[in-house]
Amino acid sequence: MPSTLPDGEPAPRDGSLPATALAELASRRLGVYLHVPFCSVRCGYCDFNTYTATELGGGASQASYATTAVQEIDLLAGVLPGAPAVETVFFGGGTPTLLPSADLVRMLGAVQDRFGLTDGAEVTTEANPDSVTPESLAELREGGFTRISFGMQSAVPSVLAVLDRTHDPERVPQAVAWAREAGFEQVSLDLIYGTPGESLADWETSVNAALACAPDHVSAYSLIVEDGTALARQVRSGVLPMPDEDDLADKYALVDDLLEAAGLGWYEVSNWSRDVDSRCRHNELYWLSQNWLGIGPGAHAHVGGVRWWNAKHPTAYADRLAAGESPALARELLDEETRRVERVLLEVRLRDGLPVELVEPAGVDKVVSDGLGGLEGDRLVLTRRGRLLADAVVRDLLD
Repeated sequence: MPSTLPDGEPAPRDGSLPATALAELASRRLGVYLHVPFCSVRCGYCDFNTYTATELGGGASQASYATTAVQEIDLLAGVLPGAPAVETVFFGGGTPTLLPSADLVRMLGAVQDRFGLTDGAEVTTEANPDSVTPESLAELREGGFTRISFGMQSAVPSVLAVLDRTHDPERVPQAVAWAREAGFEQVSLDLIYGTPGESLADWETSVNAALACAPDHVSAYSLIVEDGTALARQVRSGVLPMPDEDDLADKYALVDDLLEAAGLGWYEVSNWSRDVDSRCRHNELYWLSQNWLGIGPGAHAHVGGVRWWNAKHPTAYADRLAAGESPALARELLDEETRRVERVLLEVRLRDGLPVELVEPAGVDKVVSDGLGGLEGDRLVLTRRGRLLADAVVRDLLD
């Protein structure tokens, strides 16, 4: 697989954490991410840890995957005494809804049984529009799922073809309607802009098609050409052009205008919601450096300044659990300065702003004088231009 895991020190085989990390459990919010690494087709731009094989063998198969994931949930419950109830659960992938709905509900039930869920917990699954039915969505909703995020990406067939997306654009509004009928409280749509060959008019068509579905939340990400992907090989060989930075900026401005006009405001550089309650609370845990557990092959977790990641291949992941060991491959202990820098990297992207106490005044002054941000009380909030140049803002703040 093209993507790689970072270096780190070996993780304990029993999954235990330092006392310093456990001491922060009760004082921070807790979320759970469950990675389902299966896809029906591997998209050319994707470098996620996913597999198209129906049967990988042993506990790595789709049929046995829920059982294997529950084993990891059991193990984590044993090494996290005093963990608070879980506020958010997010099933990502891959395509979680390739698994039977009963399997997803079973994994959610294991989280609830071992850790507990807070009242009003947010429970999300990602889904492809062609991987759900009215029946499967009803089963998920009945089983406790409250939010669904559909991978729409584009409404233009030629753009979907370049991305190797296989769904019919007409399936998106149908899937959204089914989710509403099933009783989902929140529906989100994911979009990608900057695909080679996509015109500004194509992008406007896609955004308007998304808005026609009346979503509660929209994520819009610029296409990134990741090393090792089929798309990267096409760009390197000259078959497709590299996305153009000016084109990406124009498309970001367009989506921001259209979504704002439709009543969806930005709350993170690439995310818009109808109101505060429609924000993705699970992702906010990441952006605010809270605690989360990562279940599944290659999944990352963070508790109290300790970050760890699991064995990447599903077979290696399953084998470790079958042996009674943690699937964690390695971990790193973050010092206070690293944690501060990571807060700057993440929180500066939020509409709620970055606490200026985290950075030197000179950096804040430069960002404001350059028109990239403004002060709202004791927080620095990016302007639209600042959102487009967020990496440069971070450099100014950390220099």
